[in-house]
Amino acid sequence: MGSSRRVWEGYDRGSPGYKRILVALLCAGVATFAQLYSVQGVLPIMAQDLDIDAAQAALAVSTATLGLAVGVIPWSLVSDRWGRRCAMVAAISCAAVLGVLINVMPTFESLVGLRFLEGVALGGIPAVAMAYLAEEVNPRYGAVAAGTYISGTSLGGLSGRIVAAPLADFFGWRVGTSVVALIAAAAAVTFILLIPRQRGFTPQPVRLTGEQGLIAHLWVNLKDARLVTLYLQGFLLMGGFVAVYNYIGFHLGDEPFNVPQSVVSLLFLAYLSGTWSSARAGSLADRFGRRPVLITAALIMLGGLLLTVLPWLPVIVAGLLVFTAGFFAAHSVANGWVPAMATEGRAQASSLYTLFYYGGSSALGYAAGIAFTSADWGGATLCIGALIVIAIVLAAIFLPRRPVAPSGN
Repeated sequence: MGSSRRVWEGYDRGSPGYKRILVALLCAGVATFAQLYSVQGVLPIMAQDLDIDAAQAALAVSTATLGLAVGVIPWSLVSDRWGRRCAMVAAISCAAVLGVLINVMPTFESLVGLRFLEGVALGGIPAVAMAYLAEEVNPRYGAVAAGTYISGTSLGGLSGRIVAAPLADFFGWRVGTSVVALIAAAAAVTFILLIPRQRGFTPQPVRLTGEQGLIAHLWVNLKDARLVTLYLQGFLLMGGFVAVYNYIGFHLGDEPFNVPQSVVSLLFLAYLSGTWSSARAGSLADRFGRRPVLITAALIMLGGLLLTVLPWLPVIVAGLLVFTAGFFAAHSVANGWVPAMATEGRAQASSLYTLFYYGGSSALGYAAGIAFTSADWGGATLCIGALIVIAIVLAAIFLPRRPVAPSGN
């Protein structure tokens, strides 16, 4: 196996294996994020049905993303020992089952508890996908492949929300989220059938201590200021992104807009701009470098956010399109940059990014709700804008101007 690993350089762009990986991970992104965020599209309806406020309803999203953040490190250990493919197949299978069960939970508390477990299961995909790509795809095409995977996550987030919300408006939120769970299960089966066997993976013993243990790998990655800056990009930008989509439905459902949720759900079509921009960002990063593309994408996010403050629906829609495109471009670059920059413990490096990313989704996505309930949309956008500005400043100071070559570890 050691000899095979040395000669294996990864699938070239356009090869059958490369195409299967892209389609499989696209399906994994759909399966993961359709069920993770389907509840986000029905939060106002759920809040009314269960007699809870906006911040409480957002816990249905935040607990799932918290579970995902908690699960990424354990899943990275599973993938180190038994393989990236094995870990992803187990994770997506468990999540598909839990996604169906959630919709029959009798109380909000039981729903929130099972959403946490679903998040833990879903953590196996984002925790491992980038490490799998780094080992199975030729490094020359890594940024493009990462962008395609992120496109799948945006399609998943879009499909989950845009399917669940209109159904919920007419048949109740449980019907809407149940249909999304079945779509996610179908995407999971497609992923399992298509994902190629591993050729660049070498099993590693699961150790907590020692030179090659988990703690050592985590510490190596956490003491690198460049990697920590990338982790904070995920934490801050994802937190702001989720906050916008958590509360935009409440904002537009109030005066002076009074937009029905079935119509508000169409705003999630803005995710299509993210599907395009994430794939495009990979090509731009290859051409101009990751740092300038990342900073530019965050600035685009900020511009789009500012447009949503204006009290005119067409401008708010345009702002969401710009904001979403900027976010997915930034996330694509930062997420793909982590395993390329890591000198060792690549799976743990990717898992740390995922932990920070969904930690931001959980903590900041909920915290912005406090600003929203106390100061309406203006307060929420002020909070979210501050997060984006901090991310830009950190990237400008700490991220290298020149590309960092992968170590090959």
